[in-house]
Amino acid sequence: MTDKPLANQTALVTGASRGIGAATAKALAAAGAHVVLTARTTGGLEEVEEAIYRSGGTATIAPVNLTENDSIARLATALSGRWAALDIMVLNAATLGTLGAIPAIDPKELAKILTLNVSAQVALLTAFDPMLRKSANARVIGLTSSVARNHRAYWGEYGASKAAFESIIASYGMEMANISAIRTVLVDPGATRTAMRARAYPGEDPMSVKEPAVVADRIVQLVIEGFETGRVERIEG
Repeated sequence: MTDKPLANQTALVTGASRGIGAATAKALAAAGAHVVLTARTTGGLEEVEEAIYRSGGTATIAPVNLTENDSIARLATALSGRWAALDIMVLNAATLGTLGAIPAIDPKELAKILTLNVSAQVALLTAFDPMLRKSANARVIGLTSSVARNHRAYWGEYGASKAAFESIIASYGMEMANISAIRTVLVDPGATRTAMRARAYPGEDPMSVKEPAVVADRIVQLVIEGFETGRVERIEG
């Protein structure tokens, strides 16, 4: 017996080597889930895994570049060989790109941003759909940004990628609502102390915005409480 609400559940967190991804992985593990940590940097993943184990949780690291051909399919094959179902998927990995005017957008950079922020997310849902369907209460959490809906000068490149991401997550949730237990939610973390935030606002005092743990705690709360597909939540604080 355990008093941990997510005991015996398996979670996958992308971009888990730092920031919101790392904080969310730790919070999910603290609530009892076994967390699969994915990111490109092995060192960062190992640090998060060690922190989880020190706190009494369990985790598995899976270093992977989500933009490489077949990397996501290989990851799904490996995980499905160990776990029958995937209960929680946190789609956090994303890239900001260069903030600038639309006429100045580099087509090659735009293609890279869309590959990670959109195409890789579709590939993740496609590859893990069978495992999600096997869960009795699968939850997919997509980390988004207000610029997906509230358009802003010089943010067109990133905003467009997040608008497409939101459409994918919302549509997948609607498709699954009547044929499975899968539910999707979009979470806008708001101003948070991350490396991406520091790049976007280099003159900002990082201590003036909330730490990633605040976002992580709310994500875990959403998972535990449950939610219906179509929900979009911005986390203030």
